[in-house]
Amino acid sequence: MAGDSALVLVSGGQDSTVCLAFALERYAHVETVGFDYGQRHDVEISCRQAVLQAFRDHFPEWSAKLGDDHMCDLRGFGAVSNTSLTRETEIEMDQTGLPSTFVPGRNLVFFNYAAAVSWRRGINRLIGGMCETDYSGYPDCRRATLDAQELALQKGTERPFKIETPLMDLDKAQTWMLAKELGGDKLVEIIVQHTHTCYLGARETLHDWGYGCGRCPACELRAAGFEAWKSECGA
Repeated sequence: MAGDSALVLVSGGQDSTVCLAFALERYAHVETVGFDYGQRHDVEISCRQAVLQAFRDHFPEWSAKLGDDHMCDLRGFGAVSNTSLTRETEIEMDQTGLPSTFVPGRNLVFFNYAAAVSWRRGINRLIGGMCETDYSGYPDCRRATLDAQELALQKGTERPFKIETPLMDLDKAQTWMLAKELGGDKLVEIIVQHTHTCYLGARETLHDWGYGCGRCPACELRAAGFEAWKSECGA
């Protein structure tokens, strides 16, 4: 199974949902893993279940490939970080030049746990939605960081782990475009209706691009990408 299988990091957000579709188009067996790290926008945890169910309901060919879902409790990790994603604090730039939403080492921890899950499941391919085109400057979203992480996992486990990042070189408009290419209007609708990106966890207002406060950096980036995609495709 290892050669034609993948474990996708699924948060319940837009990017990881597109990555899940990407994996299901390419691999015979796909499992998913999520993380509860005490995130302020913990509504994404329930959203990820809605996304998985929508895939099963609307894409029979993908449903046949979709295997077990795994959930990791990382609340102890989240408790040691004093950030706007794990505390009720204002979102702002800090003295290092990074936004206060940066959770130090989050993606590195995610991939360590994902590798541990993959080890026992006999899967060597890990897929995440990290991107360094449209992002907030998080150093653990860069491909160079994940190349180092990949090597560390290989050396530390003596297993041929590979980290794939399908969105690494795409901006948000291109991510919307890829969603349409992979799953048509059905996938776009799943992203709008079921995924969650807003840092404040707001789901009171449904915009054209999905639910959110419309003001936080995550909402602004997602909305701008949606509008750019619609403009480019003439919709």
